[in-house]
Amino acid sequence: MNWDASYDVVVVGSGAAGLTAGLTAKLQGMKSLVIEKTDRYGGASALSGGALWIPNNHVMKGAGVPDTHQQARSYLDSTIGERVPAPLKEAYITRGPEMLKFLYNHTNHMRFQYAAGYSDYYPEKPGGFAQGRSIEPLLFDVKKMGTLVDTMRRSTMSTKGFTMNSCEFHKVNMMRRTMIGKTTALKLGARLLKSKVTGSQPVALGEALIARLRMSLAEANGELWLSTAFKDFIVENNRVVGLLVERQGLELHIEAKQGVILSSGGFSHNQAYREKYLPGPTDAKWTSTPEGQTGDIIEPGLRIGATLDLMDKVWGAPSVMDPNGQPFFLVAERGVPNMMVVDNEGKRYLNEAAPYHEFVDNMQAHHTETHEAVPSWILIDATAKSRYIFTGLFPGQAFPKSWFERGIVKSAYTLEELAQQMAVPTNNLIETVARFNAFALTGCDDDFHRGDSAYDNYYGDPTLKNPNLAEFTKAPYYALRLYPGDIGTKGGLVVDEQARVVKADGTPIEGLYASGNCSASIMGETYPGPGATLGPGMTFSYIATLHMAKASKKQQRATLVEV
Repeated sequence: MNWDASYDVVVVGSGAAGLTAGLTAKLQGMKSLVIEKTDRYGGASALSGGALWIPNNHVMKGAGVPDTHQQARSYLDSTIGERVPAPLKEAYITRGPEMLKFLYNHTNHMRFQYAAGYSDYYPEKPGGFAQGRSIEPLLFDVKKMGTLVDTMRRSTMSTKGFTMNSCEFHKVNMMRRTMIGKTTALKLGARLLKSKVTGSQPVALGEALIARLRMSLAEANGELWLSTAFKDFIVENNRVVGLLVERQGLELHIEAKQGVILSSGGFSHNQAYREKYLPGPTDAKWTSTPEGQTGDIIEPGLRIGATLDLMDKVWGAPSVMDPNGQPFFLVAERGVPNMMVVDNEGKRYLNEAAPYHEFVDNMQAHHTETHEAVPSWILIDATAKSRYIFTGLFPGQAFPKSWFERGIVKSAYTLEELAQQMAVPTNNLIETVARFNAFALTGCDDDFHRGDSAYDNYYGDPTLKNPNLAEFTKAPYYALRLYPGDIGTKGGLVVDEQARVVKADGTPIEGLYASGNCSASIMGETYPGPGATLGPGMTFSYIATLHMAKASKKQQRATLVEV
């Protein structure tokens, strides 16, 4: 083979998993290249909350939060169960904290803080933590990046110029209800003013994570090629030895001496794959992932013997569609007390505040020949509109005129009129609201147990008896269509505890590793906590590079012996 370029490690995808792979390979003495299909690096990670769910890590311990390997294992066993092989769960619990410590010790930028109070998604399960296990990146001034920031994928979420991490958003959401909400709002205002005076450009969440990884990769002299599309594997003697890629209209052959790491996204934007693998109805328009996630590695992977799993699952994200046809992922909104979700019969059918992946699973399961739940409706009253942040709008801020003109928001002063606009049975909606209001008065949701979990409460109103329940009584009332969106697909290539892509018989495909959403999630069919997508992606990228580094050193020793 006449190679156009040669590296020890070639990584496909430039999200958190991909940049971690390129960075850790370089830090372990290997020459690495990260390729990205689009003209922006960062992938879905840049658009995410940036949290990492990694049990028993040094950031938690530094914050005085107790955790143990056994507690973490109990929690994964109680949530994931046997859907994922035990060696993969064990590898994650063991190597995740190791990965974080490695990045802390070998870079100047990989710095995190504990997301205090951001509960595990199932804290009542054995080993679950109501105070949470998640960490998030410290704010980062992208002005320090120079021209590197020019090609970073940027969040499209409007924060009106304010920069805030997830813990701050949690507090500021209650700016009209609690003193800490008010003081946090003042803190954010001061930060905004300071940035204008100093010219700094602070970012948070996924942007901060990607910026920190990109700066670390640059300082380690790792390479990143944009607008470079994966086309196929190059295989010799049953080993992946390189990649065929397309760059600037040319096909290039890139050698990967130690191996290839697939850290790209899933197939959210591939409508054909969605219809083939996912439960219906399904639509690529509902995904919040970047446009490049089209599952390019699936067919080439199958051709060389890889196996697939979890192809019918997504990282669910209940979403409303804005006037531009873009999904708006509802996270905190579903914890709002004066809010409910109904199907097209005007009836509640789930715990609205449940973890978002579970919400979407329930929505899809409820959509049958007799119940239309895709789309559903999310309803709020005037009290909720005046008290809480909703769809990116501050408390009391009116929905934009365009949202009404395009039928995204329905509004009425009576439930009868609202039901007519929604085209749902009037009596059903009136009865649903009455039953909901009765639960709000007692503080107990007898139907779906909303507010019983510490996770439900995280985005609720702490001034109420049940933070997630309040009477739905004040007009005008609002209704918006709600869709089963996603922040990525969960299915992909099956890997072992060394992150090696495996065949149906469990044997590895030599030279091929995978992490991120292009691999079958080690979280199985569930979602244990905030950051359980990014955490495994980064961890298994680290595991893959460490495995290759050991093999490389073994080869070097063998060569020295021969000499």
